[in-house]
Amino acid sequence: MGAEPLVGAGLLLGTYTPKLDEKGRLILPAKFRSRLADGLVMTRGQERCLFLLPMDEFSRMYEQVRQAPVTSRQARDYLRVFLSGASDEVPDKQGRVSIPPALRAYAGLDRDVAVIGAGTRVEVWDKTAWETYLAEQESAYSETAEQIFPDLQF
Repeated sequence: MGAEPLVGAGLLLGTYTPKLDEKGRLILPAKFRSRLADGLVMTRGQERCLFLLPMDEFSRMYEQVRQAPVTSRQARDYLRVFLSGASDEVPDKQGRVSIPPALRAYAGLDRDVAVIGAGTRVEVWDKTAWETYLAEQESAYSETAEQIFPDLQF
């Protein structure tokens, strides 16, 4: 009973290492396809990865971001960066999505990629960049859990 409701709600989990094809298309991992089948928004993420957001999640995030006061320079800057590179995509019958050249360049994507489920979104990383990032973060993983989630129990 524990995780079932979350997984059933479309929680995106795991790490996969597909390759981009010669046209810059990504074959989505099978476990992500049903959640993304109706379309997604692909945009710049943090740490030079791409975010693939299911349409409902993109709408939720957009509503939150647009609530920020237009007088806030940080809010305007964030919204510009977040939306200016965004591309709405619908996977084809084989579960492929095209990654626009500008987004491939932003994330440094060539052929080998890491596709990770980050709960409500998918992140696409250059495989080497992901491995480096993960190695750097794993050393602080335990400390971070204690600082950010002091009551979290395993």
